[in-house]
Amino acid sequence: MLDDRARTLLKALVERYIAEGQPVGSRTLSRASGLDLSPATIRNVMADLEELGLIASPHTSAGRVPTARGYRLFVDTMLTARPVDLEHPGPDLAAAREQLHPDQPQRVITQAASLLSNLSSFVGVVSAPRKSSVFHHIEFLRLGEKRVLVILVAPDGDVQNRVIFTARDYTQAELVEATNYLNAHYAGLAIDEVRERLKLEIDALRGEIAALMQAAVQAGTDAMAESSDNVVVSGERNLLGVQDFGNDLSGLRRMFDLFERKTELMRLLEVSSRAEGVRIFIGGESQVVPYESLSVVTAPYEVDGRVVGTLGVVGPMRMPYERMIQIVDITSRLVSHALSQK
Repeated sequence: MLDDRARTLLKALVERYIAEGQPVGSRTLSRASGLDLSPATIRNVMADLEELGLIASPHTSAGRVPTARGYRLFVDTMLTARPVDLEHPGPDLAAAREQLHPDQPQRVITQAASLLSNLSSFVGVVSAPRKSSVFHHIEFLRLGEKRVLVILVAPDGDVQNRVIFTARDYTQAELVEATNYLNAHYAGLAIDEVRERLKLEIDALRGEIAALMQAAVQAGTDAMAESSDNVVVSGERNLLGVQDFGNDLSGLRRMFDLFERKTELMRLLEVSSRAEGVRIFIGGESQVVPYESLSVVTAPYEVDGRVVGTLGVVGPMRMPYERMIQIVDITSRLVSHALSQK
């Protein structure tokens, strides 16, 4: 545990480095912290912080910079982000609210990514609302020998079609019988619920019914995976102007590859959707953000009280976290409000 003096100096160092982007020396830290300490005492405390892995000394400077671990301690224990009033969010966020059009959900998602990018000057990312995982209606149609079309209809009317290959050939009469049975017993259940019930009921079901139900569950799972693979990214070019990345062309290429492929972004946003409120991921501290120099601030958004997606800001580890938290928090609430309008 750090004592109050060490915490004060670490907080001052992180804040000064975020603001100026230059390694912080003991003399600067003495003025920034407001503590009446000798330069020797400050150097001793900085040596202790460095030994703990909270700060590091670049080779070209006598000053210190925060490490990912130092940023994490700062964010978790020293940051006090004031909540933004949704009714009086300030001029820039108020203008953002006016740009979201509730009658065009996909446009809301695109505009939200752009707003996050413009307000943060970094990269805005938004995952599109996940499709419903509930079976409203299922139908099987014979296409040919051992080929069946599965039609899945969600409660919101969304229709997904999947062609499956079966172990044996089914007549259309058998498929109609299976359709009627499944709609009578499983309609209205979420795919995960259907999967769990199947584990318990598989022995009692007729073979063809069980096989078709398992195929339908897999088709529904595949459909959800495809529909959720929709991440809107805005402002990637903002990273070209970030001082921290200026000389790291290899790192920039890796980051642009991240935005292009989107698979790791989806994994990150999926993790974020399972928690309430704003979350901060700092680069290099986990497999979720595998890039040392990146940090991500995220929050889930809702439709009618149900979490349906996640949005966030991707930027350098040296970002103004308090401001990013406010931007992400208010944007998630604005998106939730816009998408819940009828």
